Amino acid sequence: MMKKIPWLDGPAGFLSVAELPAPGAIRWVSRRKAEVVVAVNGGLLTADDACRRYSLTPEELTSWQNAYRRYGMRGLLTTRYVREMPLE
Repeated sequence: MMKKIPWLDGPAGFLSVAELPAPGAIRWVSRRKAEVVVAVNGGLLTADDACRRYSLTPEELTSWQNAYRRYGMRGLLTTRYVREMPLE
């Protein structure tokens, strides 16, 4: 019998725990942030697991979740671009 692997539709397609960014020194581009947010929101990782795995503060993860919910991947761009986004 084959083992089922939990997966979600991620920002760039198929997303499972194996496709998440590797822990350690990461350059946080918007796609990687979105993958972590989708994994937490979809139940692949808990918020605590994500914070431990990626050395994030709970506030940082929450800010990513809020930005992704409101603006999608565009909301996860660097601060310079976020300031230029129109308020809705």
